[in-house]
Amino acid sequence: MEQDNAGSGNSEDVRSSETSPVTCAADTNPLPCAADTNPLPSEAQPSTSCEEQELSDAPLLENHIQSEETESHPDRHVEAGCPGVSTVTDGSARSQDELSEQDSAPDAVSGESDRPPNAGGEGPAHVPPGLLSDSASGVDGRDDSGEFVEAMLARSKLEEQGLGTKGGTPPLAETGSPLPPGSHRDEDVTADAWRAHRKHVFVLSEAGKPIYSRYGSEEALSSTMGVMMALVSFVQSGDNTIRSVYSDQHMVVFMQQGPLVLVSVSSSGQSEQQLRQELRYVYNQIVSMLTQASIERIFQHKKNYDLRRLLAGSEKILDALLDLLDREPSFMLSAVRCVPLPCSLRDSLGQTLQKAITPNLVFSILIAHQQLVTIVQEKTVIEDARLEPSDLHLLLNLVGASSAFQAGEIWTPICLPCFNPDCYFYAYISYLDPPDCTVCLLLLSTDKEAFYAVAECKRKIEEAMLAQNALAAIAKARSYSVSQVGVSDLRHFMYKPFDVPDNHRQLTQFTSPEMECPYSTEAERTRLLDLYRDLHSRIHSSSRPLKLIYHVAERETLLAWVTSKFELYTCFSPLVTKASAINAITKLLRWIKKEEERLFIRYPPKYSTTPNPSRSARKAAADQHDTTDNGFLSLL
Repeated sequence: MEQDNAGSGNSEDVRSSETSPVTCAADTNPLPCAADTNPLPSEAQPSTSCEEQELSDAPLLENHIQSEETESHPDRHVEAGCPGVSTVTDGSARSQDELSEQDSAPDAVSGESDRPPNAGGEGPAHVPPGLLSDSASGVDGRDDSGEFVEAMLARSKLEEQGLGTKGGTPPLAETGSPLPPGSHRDEDVTADAWRAHRKHVFVLSEAGKPIYSRYGSEEALSSTMGVMMALVSFVQSGDNTIRSVYSDQHMVVFMQQGPLVLVSVSSSGQSEQQLRQELRYVYNQIVSMLTQASIERIFQHKKNYDLRRLLAGSEKILDALLDLLDREPSFMLSAVRCVPLPCSLRDSLGQTLQKAITPNLVFSILIAHQQLVTIVQEKTVIEDARLEPSDLHLLLNLVGASSAFQAGEIWTPICLPCFNPDCYFYAYISYLDPPDCTVCLLLLSTDKEAFYAVAECKRKIEEAMLAQNALAAIAKARSYSVSQVGVSDLRHFMYKPFDVPDNHRQLTQFTSPEMECPYSTEAERTRLLDLYRDLHSRIHSSSRPLKLIYHVAERETLLAWVTSKFELYTCFSPLVTKASAINAITKLLRWIKKEEERLFIRYPPKYSTTPNPSRSARKAAADQHDTTDNGFLSLL
């Protein structure tokens, strides 16, 4: 191993013989090693050569690493635009896919579970469409917003009429509250401080109408977004699609989803693939509030429609999502982190959720500290679909983005884009431990009239958890320390298993300890995540996928490894040797195997509630149509 100078990095990586590094099988054959010339974000250029060395005969590890020349990227077509800038296109003509128009016009409802339905004019609050005649009128003077959006925009009307959640707070009230003074919405877009942000995200329509900006107001950035749309249109005029623009310090990534154009301008050092994944999360968060079919129909009727009318108040949800994307590795790994709990307690909680059911209840989810405690699924759901990690990420962000959910019981429609982007589920959201509000219950149903039935399920769950004192145990559960692993020189790791029972039917999960010294500051945590992101992008490179990367830097040593059974990223002290790192990983894998019942949900419980078992929940959600003339259906 070559000795690094101060501030330099040295990395070794192994190319995968499989087309997908995630599914490649671990074997004992010698693996080639390529000297990677791509630097990690915070380090200088690594060495351009690596000598052949043997890895110890540890379980699951390859025998040795050999050197090989770095390959080019033949799949990209690069056009030079100006000195220091290159534009990457996909080399193919743009195509428009017809989207199905199965969607319902949902009701955003909240209420007290002990009220009888419609007693004395009380009960769940249905927002009348006429409340938005001034703020969200659409084509032909008709209302073109779903009642989920109506609830956000009409909260003042709800308060005047005495409707809303227990305690008098309407659903999502905080999401529509005025932004505090000094908010980044008020930033001067001409100032250097605005340009100095690590990452900007913009959302606009095909007509160039601004929809969302992470920093600065959309009005002040209308001309900037107009230039972005001009670039998109110019490339489209040549039967092509713009994908990205590279400069010395920034990468600009474009992504078009139907009538919306999303743009990320980043100096974080992330790969184009990672930035595109983040833009997809932003798009899915918008879809989760409006549905994809509704967005398509709106812009079919009016190309220059201002979508901000429907998203008014939701900026806080998108801001919180982007903050999570910057500091939470679960998005990068496309996996969910579980609260470490004793297996007996998790099984008991799963059985509690399994018993408290009602017809058309599809998912019962218990979360704490913005992490998953347990999840129970209706049996017919997993016959043809599963709850994807990205959908659960959106649910967690929605709950964590606003304290309005702490006010009482919320009954609101929510779309799960990966499950079905054109239809709504109806979510019952309630904290079980007020006023601490650390343990939250989410019950998702396909029946919009099932509020009281689902609220009764919550009451049964709450009683059972109080009887076994489960709330106190969950509230005390925290992420573990890396010192508990008992491996010297190990500072941090992220482990994502693939060999879980019935893997294709359940959530993908991962585990990692808390970030401790020397990563106790925000700047150091961001630096470590940047290192992980760089290793992740190189491991999952579409043109040159790898199985193993060993990187020696000035402040730490990192090793990333992907097999058919797991994906692992580890961080060691900078003076650790390769042999010591291999021995440490062997001990780490043994510890994870020993603790896997505490760290992961191995056998998620299932139940059956659907009256017609032959019909899947996906189809049941698609068949939920509102016959009343309100919401988006009034636009038709």
